[in-house]
Amino acid sequence: MDTQKDPDIISGPMTLALIGYSGTFMRYAMAVTPRNYLLFGCHIVNFGAQTTQAYRYVNYHYLGGQQAALQASAKDGLAQAEGSLNSTASSAERMAMDAKAKVESGAKDLAAQAKAQVDKVTR
Repeated sequence: MDTQKDPDIISGPMTLALIGYSGTFMRYAMAVTPRNYLLFGCHIVNFGAQTTQAYRYVNYHYLGGQQAALQASAKDGLAQAEGSLNSTASSAERMAMDAKAKVESGAKDLAAQAKAQVDKVTR
């Protein structure tokens, strides 16, 4: 639905033209004989939809909506970066502990082998 899309893509001049078009043909639908209630209904719905889009356009471009959207986007990006950083830090910490354990185990094995060779030579 268009009301869920980014307000940055709304064309102000086109929205204004569609509001005028719908308003004109709402009047036309009531001016003809017999009155065309179906045409009137279609254009009143379109008039309402375009008015909603015009409000979103004005709010985004002139009433600070763009700044609010940028701030929300920046906060979301910061939260994602912090989550990724925390995840990477904990992963690096686990890897460092695993490496430390392997080095200690390898050092003990080498010490045992060296002791065994020294005992073998001194016998």
